Amino acid sequence: MKHSLLCLFFISLFAFSLSAQPKTVIKDKAAKTKLLGKHRLSLQWISWDYFGQAIVTEKNGVLYLKGEQKSRKGDDSVKIDGLITSVEAKSFTFTGTIITKVSHNNDGKPCTREGELTFAIKGNRRYWRLQQMQSPCGVETDYVDIYF
Repeated sequence: MKHSLLCLFFISLFAFSLSAQPKTVIKDKAAKTKLLGKHRLSLQWISWDYFGQAIVTEKNGVLYLKGEQKSRKGDDSVKIDGLITSVEAKSFTFTGTIITKVSHNNDGKPCTREGELTFAIKGNRRYWRLQQMQSPCGVETDYVDIYF
């Protein structure tokens, strides 16, 4: 009986820890409104003419970001997936993964950025740009942009 109760306790604790995701910190409500929904997504190596799509959704007070842009020829792509931890007037903080795959960068192999990353609006631009632009896999500068 004690063993069964102990097992039930640990299973409940584990399940709670999976569902206890901290809520996204919203420091600017208008910025949150601008962020929610569908957006164009681009990586300059793929195209600034043909965009991918990024979608920001909200579940239980947490904002999630997921998106992809694919080349019309070849298999170049950028994929983004994770959660938004903080939203400010001109920036947001994202924790997750961005994978770029460009035929002429990193020998055509996927390059992964993971962890806490920042997207920001500079000047009068109509997009948030990834601020950690230096590729972790080479000397390239990657412009990952999410448009509004």
